[in-house]
Amino acid sequence: MHLVRDPDSVLSDWHAHALRFEREIGKAVLGQERVIRLLTIATFARGHVLLEGDVGVGKTTLLRAMARAIGGAFERIEGTIDLMPGDLVYHAHLGEDGKPRIDPGPLLRQGEDLSIFFFNEINRARPQVHSLLLRLMAERSVSAFNREYRFPHVQVFADRNRVEREETFELPAAARDRFLMEVQVLMPAETEARRELVFDPRFHDVDTLLMDVESGVLDPEALGTVARAIQIGVRTSPALEQYTLALWEGVRDPAALGLAIDGVDIDRLVQGGASPRGMSYLVRAARVRAWMEGRDMVVPEDLRAVFPEVMAHRIFIDPVYELRREPIVAALIAGVFERVPAP
Repeated sequence: MHLVRDPDSVLSDWHAHALRFEREIGKAVLGQERVIRLLTIATFARGHVLLEGDVGVGKTTLLRAMARAIGGAFERIEGTIDLMPGDLVYHAHLGEDGKPRIDPGPLLRQGEDLSIFFFNEINRARPQVHSLLLRLMAERSVSAFNREYRFPHVQVFADRNRVEREETFELPAAARDRFLMEVQVLMPAETEARRELVFDPRFHDVDTLLMDVESGVLDPEALGTVARAIQIGVRTSPALEQYTLALWEGVRDPAALGLAIDGVDIDRLVQGGASPRGMSYLVRAARVRAWMEGRDMVVPEDLRAVFPEVMAHRIFIDPVYELRREPIVAALIAGVFERVPAP
C-alpha cells in the first residue's frame, strides 16, 4: 500500500481497508460485531486492550484472525503463578546434544515484526511480570541480553480471569491505565450464530477456519502513519469539547449532578480516576470511531459509543462497592449520559 503525506488522502485510502479488515475477522468469529468494531478502533488508535470473557468464547481465535488480517506476527503466553519476567524474553532448555541452550522467548521470537502479543490470564502472573509488560505497553521496548529490543508495531492484548480468585494477582492501577480499552467478549446473543458455532464443522478446526481470513489486509508498518492522520484529520468542535469536559466532571463528581444509584452512597462512591490521560484516550478512540463511520467530525455518539470500554476501568470506586463494580459503574455512566446535555 502506497501512503502519501496528505492526511485526507491517507484517510480516504484506508477507510475501505478498515471495513474490509472487519469483514475478514467476521469470517472467523460470529456474533461479535461490536467487539470487532471496538478492536478495530483500538487498532487504528494504536491502543492496547484487556479482554474479559468466559473460557471458550473465541478470544484467542479473534486475536489470531486479527493478526492474520493485519499481516504481522502473533505470539501468546499463558499466565501462571510461577511465570517470571525472564520467561517472556528467553527459553532455557537442553539441546539435542545435551548442552544447555537459550533461545528467544515469545516476546523476542518475532523481533520487530511482532504485531499482536496476547497474554492469556494475565492476573495469574506475578507483579514482576506485570512490570515488564507495563514497559512493553508504555514504551514498546524491553531490555534483555544487555541490549534494548524495540517493537514499533506491537499491540498488547490480555485476558483476565474474573471467575477464579485463588493464585491470582490483581493488576495495579498503572498497568490497567495503559490499556486503551477493557472489552467484554460474551457468547453471541443470536440463536443462529450459536447454532453455527456448535453444529457447523467449519468452526471446530480453528487453524483451517483462519485460512479463510485474507492475510495482510492492513500493513502493520503503516498503521502508525494512518493513526496519526486520523487524529489530525478528524476534528472536534468547541461544543463537543465542552461536552467531553462535562462528562469528565460528571464521572468524577456524580453527586453534583444529583445522580442517585440504589444502595449506593453517591457522595463516597467515586474515589478517583478518569485522569487526563484517560480522557485523551477517550478522544483518540472517538476520533477513530467517527472516521470508521465516514465522518471527519466527532459527534456525541462517538464519545458514548466507546466511553464504557475506555473509561469504566479508570473509575476507582469505594472498596465497599467493589464486588458490585460492574452494575454500579454501568449505572454511573448511564446516569452521567442522561444528565449531561449533549450539544
